[in-house]
Parts: sequence; structure tokens; C-alpha cells
Amino acid sequence: MSYAAPIKDMLFVLEELADMATIANLPGFEDAGIDTAQAVLEESARFCGEVLAPLNVEGDRNPSTWKDGAVTASPGFAQAFRQFVEGGWQGVQHPTEYEGQGLPKLIATPCIEMLNASNLSFALCPLLTDGAIEALLTAGSETQKQLYVPKLISGEWTGTMNLTEPQAGSDLALVRTRAEPQGDGTYRLFGTKIFITWGEHDMAGNIVHLVLARTPNAPEGVKGISLFIVPKFLVNEDGTLGERNDVHCVSIEHKLGIKASPTAVLQFGDHGGATGYLIGEENHGLEYMFIMMNAARFAVGLQGVAVADRAYQKAVAYAKERVQSRPVDGSAKQAVAIIHHPDVRRMLARMRALTEGARALAYVAAAHSDIAHHSADERARAEHQAIYEYLVPIVKGWSTEMSLEVTSLGVQVHGGMGFIEETGAAQYYRDARILPIYEGTTAIQANDLVGRKTLRDGGAVAQGLLREIDATLAALKAHDDATFRAIATHLEAGRQALAGVVDFVVKQAKVNPNAVFAGSVPYLELAGLVLSGWQMARAALVAHAKRDEDRAFYGAKIATAQFYAVHLLPHAVALQTSIVSGASAEGAINLDAEQF
Repeated sequence: MSYAAPIKDMLFVLEELADMATIANLPGFEDAGIDTAQAVLEESARFCGEVLAPLNVEGDRNPSTWKDGAVTASPGFAQAFRQFVEGGWQGVQHPTEYEGQGLPKLIATPCIEMLNASNLSFALCPLLTDGAIEALLTAGSETQKQLYVPKLISGEWTGTMNLTEPQAGSDLALVRTRAEPQGDGTYRLFGTKIFITWGEHDMAGNIVHLVLARTPNAPEGVKGISLFIVPKFLVNEDGTLGERNDVHCVSIEHKLGIKASPTAVLQFGDHGGATGYLIGEENHGLEYMFIMMNAARFAVGLQGVAVADRAYQKAVAYAKERVQSRPVDGSAKQAVAIIHHPDVRRMLARMRALTEGARALAYVAAAHSDIAHHSADERARAEHQAIYEYLVPIVKGWSTEMSLEVTSLGVQVHGGMGFIEETGAAQYYRDARILPIYEGTTAIQANDLVGRKTLRDGGAVAQGLLREIDATLAALKAHDDATFRAIATHLEAGRQALAGVVDFVVKQAKVNPNAVFAGSVPYLELAGLVLSGWQMARAALVAHAKRDEDRAFYGAKIATAQFYAVHLLPHAVALQTSIVSGASAEGAINLDAEQF
């Protein structure tokens, strides 16, 4: 089967949970209401389903190839990329003054989900370009913006981010790539960068590398890192391409998944130095790169939602057609499709609930970002920016870890056939495995959630979200219905668990930092579990009010929310126990290095 975008659910989340109407009232978004969203989503679904999804298996079986420094994309990818850029998809959320479409992030978000669900390897190329555009728009000079951004938005060029080096993975303080000033405003760069996604390819005329490097006499550590534009081909003042720059792909990696996406080792300066152009000020590179990294982290969270949904769709299709065993309740004397067996239904419901919950949380986060960037009210901008920043590590960490469970369940639903490559279920599992690793591992996201997002404001943003959950709980308790009582009971327990952990983190961080950070990933999981469950509860309330309009769709919404509450939210209490009680025993920390 190919990929069918869940447009109805996407539009439901946009309108009912992310409040599309409020976003459409922001300055500059007056024409970006739900009708515009529906038109854009339907066209995106057509493109992704017809053009990109059929290439997904092809890219897995015939990965990008490297020869003599050149990389050739998987068959069909270059042609698909031309259609992608001709359709204007790279510029959906970017400013009109640089030839973008200027639509809200909230509308771009489901488009990005579809892109990744249909073909994760392909989607990584525009993902990195989006990050480069964001960094240049925020930190680049006007000349740099005019020279590079329109070409990146048009898809004539693509972008990359170059952080990692052989000795410097997550610890960017160890970056050693050198940037030597030439006295004419340019720099010569020397060094090696690894794991550079789409760092070399044949799908666009130029590749704009954003590169972290150190200038002479720069301070040690992260305070001495600068950010440079290093194009594959030098760019003339009129925007035309000049000579080849001294940056070369010396190999690409052989990987578990996302095989069609070339992961390059780039060598800078083997022939005299790669010409680079400073972005902003020297020694401020990391803060500029964080702009790109935050955009990428949110997008990677969407990748988790996307591949989970693709795995769910495939598992459902298989479960409806695979006939095996008689039903345990004796309702049929012959073998039936496995979707009628209780445990298969449990697995499918779990896959669906996790995916829908993570999708809703990500879309709500996108709405906060739109308000933060476009509201006319300065206080509102600051408040919503703080909420968005709190949610980004959760969207990234929770959604990607979730995708591992969902894609694994997809293999399990297929049984032995899932372990065979020909069915395709295994590809989603393999592709998903990178998601909790790149753009900052789950532990890095969790440390960010603790340090920058919870301790920095004493838990204020988290407390604000907890108060919003209280309002949802009041609405749930107003229903004299067993389904809504069950949702309320489990959401309230989850809310209390999250509140207890936030309080623990704030109070214990200075007293017992090892214990707090040992529980940082469980805290992130707890936050994702509860906040997604909150969105599912909100969805159930809306679905109940609208159930007569479409009983099948809204009935499924309520049933999925109930499943989430009863089967998933109870884990919140266990997570709180492991975080808080584990702090006194310190769990695995009591094992010394030799004991492992």
C-alpha cells in the first residue's frame, strides 16, 4: 500500500486543538484560515502520496551512491525534488519578501509530517534547508539574506548544518575546524565534518553549508565557536555560481536506515582552504546554530509522528487482510482476519493513540510558535515563545522515542512477515531508529528540558500548562458519563505525577543534581505522556460535542482518547515513582564503572 495522509485528523487538530482561527487573526496571516489549510493539505497529500511515497522502498533498496567525491541520489529522487521545489513546498512557512509563501508554521507542520511519512530519507534534504533558512533570516546580514535565502527557498540550492567532527559529537566545545581570516572579509576553513545529512548530492545546483569553526585566538570551549557560510560553489555578487569551493565529500556512511539520504564526511581545506563567510559576530556561532538546531529538533519530532503513522497504516491494512485463527469468543467457526483478535486490536489501538497524541502536541506547539513570532502583543509573544521552547525538547524526544515503540509494534502485528524485508514493515522500524539520536539524543533533549526549560524559570511554564490541564479536567468532570469519568481519573493522576516531578526537579537540582539528571529522560517521557494525554482528552470533549456530525470519526476520537487514558496514562504514576523514589537510592548511579 502507498501512504494516505490522515487529512481529516490533521484538520481536526488544526481547528479544534491548535486553534487555527486565532492563528488566522495574527498580523500577516489573515488569509490563512482553515479553508486555506485544507487546500494546502490536500495538495500536499496528493504530491506526497503519488510522487514521494512510491520512492520510499526504492530508496531503501537502492541507496545514494558515492564515487570520486560525487554523490548520486537514489533513482527517481532528483526528478521528485524538481517537482517538490516547482510546487513551492520548500517555501511554505518562509517570508514572502524572500519568495516564500508566508503561511503559518501551523499549516506547514502537517505538510512536513506528510513529507516525512511518505519518504523520510527524501524529507531530510528540505528539513536541513529549512534550518539553514531560519539561521540566515535570524543572524545573517541583509546581503547574505538576499544572496542565499531566495535560492534556498526556491530549491535551486539546498542547505546543511555542519557541527559534528570525529572527536566532537554532542560536545561542541571540542570543535577544532579552523577559520583563518584573509583580510578581505572572507575566511579560509580547514577541518573535517562527519554525519552531514545531504552534505553532497546531485539534486540541486549548489549546497550552502553552515559550518561551526574557530578563529585564531578564539576562547576555548563553546564560547569560541563561530558560524560560517561555506557554499559548495562560490556565489558571485549577482547570485550566479563561480568556481568550486575547497569542500569535498570523501565518503558517505552505510547505515541501518534512511539509506537513501546520503550522510557525508566533508573535508574542508585540503587544497588551500575553503572560502567561508562569517555569519554575525565571531564567537557567537553556537547561539546562531541553535536557531537551526531548534528548527531541526521540532522537525525531527514530526518525523517521529510521521513514521509512526506510516507504520500504523501499514499494520492496519495487513491486519484486515491476514486471516489466521478462530476468534477466542467463538463468534466464528472459521479463521478470521487478525484484526478481530483482542491483542492485535490492543496493539493497533496503542499505535493509533500514541501517534494521534504526539501529533496533537506537535501541532499545538507550532501554534505557540506562530503566536510568539506574529502577535502584536509583546507580552503574548514572550509567553508563547516560552511555552514553545518548553515543548520543543518534548516534541523531539517523546515523539521520536514513541516512534520506536509504534514501528516495533508494526513489525509485531505482521508477525514473522514483519521480520522479512519484502513486506516493508521493517523499513519503518529501521528508519525510525535514528530519530532519537540525531539533532541531539533523547538525553540531550531531557537535559535541556531540565536545565534551560524548567530550572531557568523555576517551573513557571510547566505550572502554567498544569493549570490549563486543570481547566480540561473541570470540563471532563462536568460530563456524567463513564467514558469521560475514566479519562478524567487517569488524566488527573497523570497531572499530579507531572506536577510532583516538576516540583522535585526545581527543589532538588542544586541539592542532588546527579539524581535529577538521572531522571531527566523519564521526566521528558512523563511530560510527553501527560501533555499528549491532555490533548487527547481535549479532543474527546470536542468530539462529544460534534458527534452527531460524523459518528464514525468522532466516535473513533472518543474511543482512542479513552484507550489513551486507560492504557497509557497509568504509566505516569510509575514514572513519577521511578524519578522521585529513585533519587534516594540513585538507581543505576550506585553501580560504579567496573560493575557495569
